[in-house]
Amino acid sequence: MSNMRKIDGGVCVADGFFADGISAGMKPDGAKDVAFIYSDTLCEVASVFTTNKMAAAPVAHAKNISKSNFILINSKNANAMTGQKGLDDIDDILHVISEKHKSIINPLMSSTGVIGVRLPKEKIVDAALKFELTCKDDTAASQAIMTTDRFPKTIAYELTCKDGKTFRIGAMAKGAGMINPAMATMLCFITSDADISKDQMQDILERVNKKTFNAASVDGDTSTNDTVFLLANAKSGCVDLELFEQALEAIMEFLAKEMVRDGEGATKLVTYEISGAKSDEEAEIIAKTLSNSLLVKTALYGEDPNWGRIAASIGASGVTCKEDTLSIAYDDVKLYEKGVNLFNEQTEIEASKVMKQDSFTIYCDIGIADGKFRAFGCDLGYEYVKINADYRT
Repeated sequence: MSNMRKIDGGVCVADGFFADGISAGMKPDGAKDVAFIYSDTLCEVASVFTTNKMAAAPVAHAKNISKSNFILINSKNANAMTGQKGLDDIDDILHVISEKHKSIINPLMSSTGVIGVRLPKEKIVDAALKFELTCKDDTAASQAIMTTDRFPKTIAYELTCKDGKTFRIGAMAKGAGMINPAMATMLCFITSDADISKDQMQDILERVNKKTFNAASVDGDTSTNDTVFLLANAKSGCVDLELFEQALEAIMEFLAKEMVRDGEGATKLVTYEISGAKSDEEAEIIAKTLSNSLLVKTALYGEDPNWGRIAASIGASGVTCKEDTLSIAYDDVKLYEKGVNLFNEQTEIEASKVMKQDSFTIYCDIGIADGKFRAFGCDLGYEYVKINADYRT
């Protein structure tokens, strides 16, 4: 659409935002592992966090902060299951940084990596004290937050209001494994110069999160550190709330799909498009059951158009469904329609061709009512086991 223009710049694209990433020595070979995001004006902060009951220290630390202009992010160490000492470590690190940079207000911290190990405070502090808050290097920042990610994930838009004024939204995220549709296992940072209140942002963020990050699955595991921060500093002096929500959904859907596409060892991004369910809630249950099913994931990896696994997972999900109303298709190849098995030599060949693509859609019409939901998943193969068998090393 003409009032939404994709641009480069990631989290640095909005007026007044800066970012960078450097090495603190936690990753091997001098790879970047500490990043910051800074606004030269105080920001309203909206957020959503992990549903894991063992939430990490940075999640607990951030929950009561509604205004901030600085986020410190480290990879390699999750600072999870570290108790009060983990919270104290965050306070110590942020205190030192704030003492050097007096313009920092209510700093936040996010971490990702191994659970059960305290932060290497000295390494992080030494690196963070080298930050230049006037740096705009979204590429370095996006690289620094990666763990098992194969590639960085960034996106940005410029939005034009009806009166011709413009505002911008940019984002970066990390995530490739431990991704479950109860928010994806991930860190995501979204920055904007829109003139929008915290309450408005929070409502929009929660709505969009349900349809994007909460609809993504790699392996069905939920992390201790899942975090989405949305910061707005109002420097554009304008906002169109409808346009803001459209852009935020486009950004978060893109990042959700990129995380699934980057799933550890994944070779395919699969969308599960559910329609005809008894309710939207039941459609969501079906979609997430399919995106989490190991039998479905392994069939995807083997490029086996075994629609029976789809039907079995739907039946096992506990929702209202019937054999004689269900229809299943892989892209435009129908394999089962309202009780009639359409799987034969020709449709198997056609469906197999669909499955050789790096992305496709599995459509499931439950044929009961009007409920609908869409989820994102991937296949699961040998590489996933290799990566996670030695994650700590």
